[in-house]
Amino acid sequence: MAGNEIEQRSVDTIRTLAMDAVQQANAGHPGTAMALAPIAYLLYREVMRYNPANPNWPDRDRFVLSAGHACILQYAALHLAGFDLRLDELKRFRQWGSRTPGHPEVHLTPGVEATTGPLGQGFANGVGFAIAERFLAERYNRPYDQIVAHRVYAICSDGDLMEGVSNEAASIAGQLGLGKLVYFYDDNHITIDGTTSISFTAEDRGARLEAQGWHVQRVADANDLDALREAIAAAEAETVRPSMIVVRSHIAYGAPHAVDTAKAHGAPLGEAEVRAAKEALGWDPDVTFFVPDDVREHMSRIERGAELEGEWRGRFEAWAAKHPDLREDWEQVQTGRPRPGWVEALPEFQAGEEMATRDAGGSAMEAFKHHVPTMVGGAGDLVESTRTEFKGGGVFSATHAGRNIAFGIREHAMGSIVNGIALHGGMVKPYGSTFLVFSDYMRPPVRLSALSSIPVVWVWTHDSVGLGEDGPTHQPVEHYAALRAIPNLWFIRPADAKETVGAWRMALEREDGPVALALTRQKVPTLEQTHADGVERGAYVLWESEEANGVPDLILLATGSEVHVALEAARRLDADGVHGRVVSMPCWELFEAQSDGYRNQVLPPEVTARLSVEAGVALGWRQWVGDAGDSISIERFGASAPGATVLEELGFTVDAVVERAHALQARVS
Repeated sequence: MAGNEIEQRSVDTIRTLAMDAVQQANAGHPGTAMALAPIAYLLYREVMRYNPANPNWPDRDRFVLSAGHACILQYAALHLAGFDLRLDELKRFRQWGSRTPGHPEVHLTPGVEATTGPLGQGFANGVGFAIAERFLAERYNRPYDQIVAHRVYAICSDGDLMEGVSNEAASIAGQLGLGKLVYFYDDNHITIDGTTSISFTAEDRGARLEAQGWHVQRVADANDLDALREAIAAAEAETVRPSMIVVRSHIAYGAPHAVDTAKAHGAPLGEAEVRAAKEALGWDPDVTFFVPDDVREHMSRIERGAELEGEWRGRFEAWAAKHPDLREDWEQVQTGRPRPGWVEALPEFQAGEEMATRDAGGSAMEAFKHHVPTMVGGAGDLVESTRTEFKGGGVFSATHAGRNIAFGIREHAMGSIVNGIALHGGMVKPYGSTFLVFSDYMRPPVRLSALSSIPVVWVWTHDSVGLGEDGPTHQPVEHYAALRAIPNLWFIRPADAKETVGAWRMALEREDGPVALALTRQKVPTLEQTHADGVERGAYVLWESEEANGVPDLILLATGSEVHVALEAARRLDADGVHGRVVSMPCWELFEAQSDGYRNQVLPPEVTARLSVEAGVALGWRQWVGDAGDSISIERFGASAPGATVLEELGFTVDAVVERAHALQARVS
């Protein structure tokens, strides 16, 4: 129990606010919030360094609620601590337009650092935050001048630890010795389907984490504030290993009939049980959303937060006076933008040169790397294949914060960690890379990067069946369509080296969401007609027959490595008397964002003979080719053979395009 009356009343205020908000919304997860109220109380009242008046203070401690279903716990704590989250917002929990959604959403609720809820994502996001802290501390701190020195706290649940992504993230956190991580595992023995005895008792979760290099402690009672304080102090004293505090709690603690029941996990307690719980806690059952004045005063961290930030700003100014060049660098990276001059540094490629777009991408990264000194990232053990290494940047390890992160074969955690790095701030355009087919393993964090408007870069290579001999397990077919279906994700498939430079330019310029690059393993010709600026508008006229006079007989639309095939086919068709146009369409999303006038200029409505050429499923192309158009696509899985053979067998040759184009033109005319 709490050591004094005001502590207990503060803890119980969090509990009653959680009960009332969920009951009023008639939806939510009250039980976990009630169980973990003591942890929230300690974190927001005593432990974490933050300023409610400035939630984005750079050296604040970060808190991630990986158990995002318990979000009302965090909302209640944020309100009591003094963040700009009024009591009325708790009363509007889970309602349209409120700042208290059903799971935490970054950029919506002040004090929320990451969008969590899909279990395990927040666990891995926290690892990203810790990587960012380590990198910035090593870059900017100097002896006696520490301007980056904060911790990352997180609460995770059984569900988080069951999900595989947390296992991946825990493994790399231990490998990297991320001692600034302090996690709490809510060991309440309950999931939605019942007790954990039916699904999660064969393993010792704490022992698993210890085996992965974590410092693990156990607290027998979540209501024992002194035991929690002791464990937190020990975790903070551990600097070379991430820490996990396993806390035994009782879901819906305080509710006499709902405590320790699965029903209390994901549904309101019901008016009768809320009333009974308040009576058991010594509260007036007829009063809702009640915050005692002494609790509000006790929990407010407004003055303390201002003192903490003020003390840091004093240290910052002293540091800046000694290191003016570092201060300029610091202020630049805090903008999230590359240093000036990066556009001019981008490479240029000559027409006729054959180059895989993955190699062009690597050349672009090498050219702009000094303009983005806090850009970090890596690959899922495939950096030799994806060409995404910053040469000379060092490898991130337990002893050195290099720019190249060896994620290992952990694609899911890689995506979530990269999101956390970006959300931390000061880390310009972190990236993750692997083969395009393995974007399937990354889909949850990729989706969350789009949902959360996180400016990260996803670099996927081996982008078609043209990769060849590895066969259908490694050859993407449905992936273009699947990724284009994600709102707010820009998926760019450049035609050649010049368009690849344009794709990287879009990736570095975008500030309101993620950009994905799909790059080839096989060499493709650098075309005379392509240009980097064309990527900016998503699609553009690459070539048109001189005989067309602005009204072509037929339009060939293509992306990526199929563009040069479409171009050669168009020239062959022109010789046959079919005067066409070739449109390179590297990014559907950017093209959709253009004006009707521009889109109609590129794709004149009166030209209904349109043929798309792309080595993937046709799903989605109807939007561009229309009901009268046709698509050369792949409606099956690939095959193991040399890439050129696979493409030929599946119909991606000049002859095949010419034949389909003639048939389409004859049918439409």
